[in-house]
Parts: sequence; structure tokens; C-alpha cells
Amino acid sequence: MAILPFNTLDKLDPKGKRILLRADLNVPMQDGKITDLTRIERIVPTIRELADKGGRVIVLSHFDRPKGKVVPGMSLEPMAQALAMALGQPVSFAHDCIGPQAEAAAVALKDGEVLLLENTRFYPGEETNAPDLAADLAKLGDVYVNDAFSAAHRAHASTAGVAQHLPSYAGRLMEAELSALDAALENPTHPVGAIVGGAKVSTKLALLENMLERVDVLIVGGAMANTFLAAKGLNVGKSLKEEDMLDTARQIMAKAQEKNCDLVLPVDVVLAEDFMAGAPTLVAPVTEIPDGWMALDVGPETVKLLKGKLAGLKTLVWNGPLGVFELPPFDEGTNAVAQEAARLTKAGALKTIAGGGDTVAALRHAGVLHDMTYVSTAGGAFLEWLEGKVLPGLTAISTTLERTIPV
Repeated sequence: MAILPFNTLDKLDPKGKRILLRADLNVPMQDGKITDLTRIERIVPTIRELADKGGRVIVLSHFDRPKGKVVPGMSLEPMAQALAMALGQPVSFAHDCIGPQAEAAAVALKDGEVLLLENTRFYPGEETNAPDLAADLAKLGDVYVNDAFSAAHRAHASTAGVAQHLPSYAGRLMEAELSALDAALENPTHPVGAIVGGAKVSTKLALLENMLERVDVLIVGGAMANTFLAAKGLNVGKSLKEEDMLDTARQIMAKAQEKNCDLVLPVDVVLAEDFMAGAPTLVAPVTEIPDGWMALDVGPETVKLLKGKLAGLKTLVWNGPLGVFELPPFDEGTNAVAQEAARLTKAGALKTIAGGGDTVAALRHAGVLHDMTYVSTAGGAFLEWLEGKVLPGLTAISTTLERTIPV
């Protein structure tokens, strides 16, 4: 989809205003402790900018899936302390996101102070975008800032409904995400390539079809490549493949040829008889995969081929690993290609935009997470954007939207 026009924080004077800020604090937790602070750290620049300019920042977020009920173990209260540490200033907490307690806490805020509200998903109206909940949330603020691109694919009360009632802006993280996506697919520097990995063609079908319309080189990796190889009539042993997607794979390959898109598949693979770390391995051309063996990574000739393809690109979009990177030694292919993409990116020869949960984990594992042009932590929203879908959270803050803002 094309990026709709939106207002940035450059157009907002926050001083003295209550800023209702939609963030994504849905961070991984284990035994009551946050295990990855990335999403909290990425929201800091927006909060700090608004607070430093005298805004009264009221942070909204969901956490986990309480399904419209109050679940104490899914409270956002632990995030208030983590956010305070990241910001270097106190963050107060309200044990509700609407109603008297939330309203009193919002009114009590002074310029430059920050308040975190309770989990919006404690209300069933959040996920149904209930108009009354959206209106009650909007009462708390003077303006609305959405900095949660990762939740933009959901038409929820806090991501879409509130924007109907208040002047709306994109936060700095949202702005960065949209700029990266614009550079990746809307207005990229050609030649453009995409690496699409993962287990199943069926879950990436919309993405593959959209990429064919937009990229010059489409690299298919992961177990989904086995389905393409099987569709070409090759024996893939006991490798994971989707029998019911063979015709679809053939259609995709035919369409790639029609579009003059270079669809690249592995030429050799790393095989094992057992799916386990340290299992005995065999490297074989894709034309010689023996029965009883499964492909778990791309082989050295494929790595060499892919490095050559990267050298000819100006822009790369990456979603999905090339092999079972969590299980050594089947991480070597993904690591090598990721490190080459990072080298080219750092040299200024390539613009690399990556995203998706497994992709972020794979790039971190390869030691290059911070060497790419932009890595999105948005997960589902990033994937749906790559699929060409409309994201309700973005539509809601567009300057083309007619709002029912009270006078």
C-alpha cells in the first residue's frame, strides 16, 4: 500500500498539552521479569521529546491477551518502572485506562511528566474498536500520537478509534518505520531484492505475490524453498514441504518469469537425518538429496550465489531466515548471508530493511542486528505491510481522515 500523508511531531507544540501516546509495551516477560527491552528503548525518543518540550505524556498500550478481562499477571505496572529507568525520570501509573482513576491521574500531570495507563485489553471494547471506549480514552488527552507501528495492523480502540476524536500525529518511531518502508518498497533505489524465508509457502503466499510486483530479485529460503524445489520435480528427501502448494509454487515461478523477476532458489543444501543440534550433516546439490535426509540450511555454493546477488542490489528487504538458525550448525547459511548484507550496508553500497520476529532473532544471532539500515520490531504489521495490506492504525492518523474532533 502507498504511504498516506500524516503529521509528524514537527507540527506539534506539546507544551501544556496532554499527549495521549499509543506505544507498544507488549514486551517478552519470564517469571515477572522483562527479557527484552527493545520496544521500551525504541519508544524513549518520542516520550523524551514530548516531555522535554513541556508535554504531559499519557502512555497507552496493550499487553498479552487478557481477552477483555482484568488479569493481574498481565498488568502494565512492571513496565512503568522499566520505562522510568529507560527515560531517566519518574513514570506514574494508573490502575485503569479509562474512568475516574485514569482521568484524575491525567488531570494531575504537570508539564514534562509521564503517566502510564493500565492494559487497554482489559476492556473487551479495545479489540472490537468500541466507539464508547475510544471516546473515553480520547477524554484523557488533547492530542493523539501513535508510535506503535507494530499494532497498526489492528483496528482497535486505542490504535484507530481514538484518532477519530483528536488531532493525530505519528511519533518518531512510527515515522522511522514508515520512512524505512517507503525506502524499501514504495520509492526504492533499484535493483531491489527480497529474501523471503520461513517454513511454509502458505503463510507467505501474499508476501511472495506482492514481492513479485515490486522487486527485481526474489530469494526464497528456509523450508519453503523445499516446496519450490519439489514443484520443479526434484526429490527433497524427508525435508519439510507442502504437497498441496506445489501447483501454487509453480504458478509463482511462472509469474516471476513473466515479470522478469529473478527468483533464486538454493543450489545446494546442508542435510541431516535427525532434527537435532550437532547431528551428522551432509552437503549435497539440490538435485542429489538422498531419501531419508532433510534440508535444514542452504549450502556453501548457495551462500556464494546469494552473496553475488546481494552485490548487484541497491535495496534489500529481508523477512525470514534461510535455515534452522536456532540449531547449530544449521545457522551458518543465514549467518554468512546476513554478515555480507551487513558489510555491504555499512559500506554504503546497500540499503537493508529487515523485520519479523524470526528475522530479528536471526540477525541478532548473526551479530549484525545493529548494522542494517533499519530493523523493524513490528512483527505482524511489518509482514502485512509487505503483503500490501491496508493498516488501520496508519489510515486512522492520516491527514486525509475526517475527524469528529470536539470544538
